Amino acid sequence: MPVVSDSELSRRRSEILEGARRCFAEYGYEGATVRRLEEATGKSRGAIFHHFGDKENLFLALAREDAARQAEVVAEEGLVEVMRDMLDHPERHDWLATRLEITKKLRTDAAFRARWQEHQAVLDEAVHSRLARQVADGRMRTDVPLDVLHTYLETVLDGFITRLASGRSTEGLEEVLDLVEGSVRKRDGCGE
Repeated sequence: MPVVSDSELSRRRSEILEGARRCFAEYGYEGATVRRLEEATGKSRGAIFHHFGDKENLFLALAREDAARQAEVVAEEGLVEVMRDMLDHPERHDWLATRLEITKKLRTDAAFRARWQEHQAVLDEAVHSRLARQVADGRMRTDVPLDVLHTYLETVLDGFITRLASGRSTEGLEEVLDLVEGSVRKRDGCGE
């Protein structure tokens, strides 16, 4: 049996993730059957599950990858910029429509919820750190506790994803994001 290099294994893993992202975007979590995942990735069931174990782990790997990428944007530019990127590059985020579908799973499956939250922790930490830096730099309002601002922005993100996933018009969403950004920023006479 030939030995496969680490770089080849990494390449195969990336190919599986990209194919799975397309499959989840097109068919949703439940509709992304093993056969469809095989077709979308160009890999056998054995190859897919060698790298990820099962469909849930594959899905969570995508969630972790996206959370890490979003955390990088948050660290530099803030959570609102993540939402702007969703508007500007919907093809990068179309698989997030599955969040609507997995909401029930998050509510009813404690083990899945714990794993999901673990993978999203990197994004949560980035948002919290960014907000704390903004407060320390005097750029963020201080009349609202940091945790409330964090929850507010997460809630907006959830609603934003829901709106995009539902296929509704994106008209006016840039202005909504401007409004959200302005609502957390320190203004003259506000937050002091």
